[in-house]
Formats: sequence, structure tokens, C-alpha cells
Amino acid sequence: PAASGKVVSSMIVYILYSKTLGKHYVGQTEDLARRITEHNSGKGVFTSKGVPWELMHSFVCEDRSEAMRLEKSIKSRGIQRYL
Repeated sequence: PAASGKVVSSMIVYILYSKTLGKHYVGQTEDLARRITEHNSGKGVFTSKGVPWELMHSFVCEDRSEAMRLEKSIKSRGIQRYL
């Protein structure tokens, strides 16, 4: 818990790779294992086409706003810079 008494929940920004599509995917979650399982079970519109997805890299962020900034930066600057 944080000093204020609030529970701090870290966020994870992750980069997946699909050999099937030859593409990367960037996302964010609080539960990385669950999210990868969801991607590989075909639940997402885009990611269902790329099964199986392999985790390439992950970054732990303090909160959702930091994760959103990092995800946006990765997408705009290019995923290769972060691998």
C-alpha cells in the first residue's frame, strides 16, 4: 500500500510478436499472464489473426497514466527502438 493508504496497482506495457503475421502488438495490462492467454485464445479482433503471440518485452509502470504514455511512445517512435 502507498503511504496514503491506497493500494498501488502497477501496470505492465508489453510487446508481443506473431510469426504468423510477422507483426508486433503493443498493449497494457495489470495481469500479463491473463492478457497473453486472452490474445492466444483469439479474443481480440486483431490479435486473433496472429495466434500464437510470443512475449518479446515488458515494462512495469507505476500507474495507468505512465503505462498509457509509454504505450503511445512505443507506437509513435517504433517498436524496434524498445526491443
